[in-house]
Amino acid sequence: MRVLVAGATGVVGHPLVGALRARGHEVSALVREESRAPEEADRVVVADALDREAVLAAVAAARPEVVVHQLSALRLLRDDPPEAFARTARLRTEGTAHLVEAARAAGARRLVAQSVAFAAAPAGPRVLDEDAPLYLDAPDPGWAATVRAVAELERRVTDGDLEGVVLRYGTLYGPGTAYARDGGTGQRVLAGKFPLPEGGAGITSFLHVEDAVGAAVAAVESEATGRFHVTDDEPAPAAQWLPHYARALGAPPPRTIPAALAPRLFGWFMAHQLTTARGAANDRARTTLGWKPRRPSWRDRLGRE
Repeated sequence: MRVLVAGATGVVGHPLVGALRARGHEVSALVREESRAPEEADRVVVADALDREAVLAAVAAARPEVVVHQLSALRLLRDDPPEAFARTARLRTEGTAHLVEAARAAGARRLVAQSVAFAAAPAGPRVLDEDAPLYLDAPDPGWAATVRAVAELERRVTDGDLEGVVLRYGTLYGPGTAYARDGGTGQRVLAGKFPLPEGGAGITSFLHVEDAVGAAVAAVESEATGRFHVTDDEPAPAAQWLPHYARALGAPPPRTIPAALAPRLFGWFMAHQLTTARGAANDRARTTLGWKPRRPSWRDRLGRE
């Protein structure tokens, strides 16, 4: 098939190009800067996803049957977190609208889009399925805006006449992520600057980058549509994964702090992840999408790459 990968320079998008090529697909890479395009791509098309006319022209030139939306600006997190989140929200709203319009105009039949598995409201069981409500009324304005952008992306992808698939990735780890040894979180843990809020009850569902790539390939080749949690098999509270992560890195054990101090030290979102967040069940991806993680537990690789 002819597949267009938008966001082909990202931590998932870049290896995805090679993985699709290895499966025999003809792959076009949509990038903002041609110099950063993956060498494995059959074709490179250049456009800023926030420029409607440029996206329409680029997608038309690629003539894809399937469009894969891996756009984000999270590579800016270390240097400019507010800009990273603000631009990612625009990519999820404006950028998605441009891609959907361009995909239809170019005659594509299917759209696969990246979302997140940790935007659910912290209510109900410790581990939630895809039908759980999103945290649209989160008390933190920044996170509420992020979740609203996620909701708009998912609506645009699944409510139209394209075969829409939303892949809700878990917290990514592995090379190039914040949880790599040289990533932002890894460096804080190594420096002993990532304490554990008392109780550590927040649940994280992790996902290795290689499994995110594998799920995207499965979604391109499947006929299934809808929203899917793409996570490993072991949702874990912070009280379990954070000490393990520190040991794997060779870092000092995280000190324990009162939970009430966590927002001041971490910011609202990370405090939420460590104290109140829910995990995500991957049953639907297994049964309907036909995908399962090759790294079923974060225990094997988290902190070792």
